[in-house]
Amino acid sequence: MNFMSAREFIDTNVLVYAHDGRNLAKQAAARELIARLMRERRGVLSLQVLQEFYSAATRKLSMSGEAAKARIIHYIQFEVITLVPADVLAAIDLQRLHRWSFWDSLIVRAALKGTCARLHTEDMHSGQVIETVRIHNPFAVHQD
Repeated sequence: MNFMSAREFIDTNVLVYAHDGRNLAKQAAARELIARLMRERRGVLSLQVLQEFYSAATRKLSMSGEAAKARIIHYIQFEVITLVPADVLAAIDLQRLHRWSFWDSLIVRAALKGTCARLHTEDMHSGQVIETVRIHNPFAVHQD
């Protein structure tokens, strides 16, 4: 798979770190990844990611609701995947097979539905391949 032209899914933690000044290295990595995928028009995220970002930004980062909404307006320049009931059932199968959290399984399902080659997250095992999606931790020192 040519990752230089493939679609890439961005998990919530990447968006949150982009606005979290407590870890400058992760903030810089997240911002660079987001900017690159936006520039190359290859970024994908899901409705779940936007919802989780709003919740985390306003709760954990103490961002105002207005500021969080402005960031979401910016992030919807990416393609946004919306799951349907059949996707929820597929996520349940993924969760049972891989023993992930249900929420992580929904993220993987959205990445698969979005025909992404990579899923950028720190929440799963970097390098693991699920069907056609490779998990990638953009904050790891060693890049797979």
